[in-house]
Amino acid sequence: MLQIERALESDIPALLSLLQSLFAVEKDFTFDAQRQRRGLHALIRAPQDRSVLLVARFNGAVAGMVSGQLVISTAEGAPSAWIEDVVVTADLRGKGIGRALLAAVVAWAGAHGATRAQLLADRDNTPALSFYARCGLQPTNLTALRIPDFDHFR
Repeated sequence: MLQIERALESDIPALLSLLQSLFAVEKDFTFDAQRQRRGLHALIRAPQDRSVLLVARFNGAVAGMVSGQLVISTAEGAPSAWIEDVVVTADLRGKGIGRALLAAVVAWAGAHGATRAQLLADRDNTPALSFYARCGLQPTNLTALRIPDFDHFR
């Protein structure tokens, strides 16, 4: 039986394992349990109208996760959701868990006024890109850029 619900502090060890598997295929990120634990705690403790960390439980065990956060979009004139950390345990992929997680985070965002949702995916992660396409996500003409070192940015 599949259940999608808010993550609990007690889920963090399982969520760290999921993030470790996700970061193993994402070239821009390196797994660091201490940093990811801080991020998970921050998401769990954040105001529920600004962010959400959801877990999928399959037969009672954590099987996947997704996070969503709201930002204000001037293009939309409304909140927009940033979706991150979409990951399902390898043994349960293909069973609709990822789609259920995406639907739940989009429903949360819509309930909080979001009119758009977006996520980033590693351009070399063909299985993830295919999954997102099957879910109806569309690529944009935007390019993701980041500031790697805040202390030395000029």
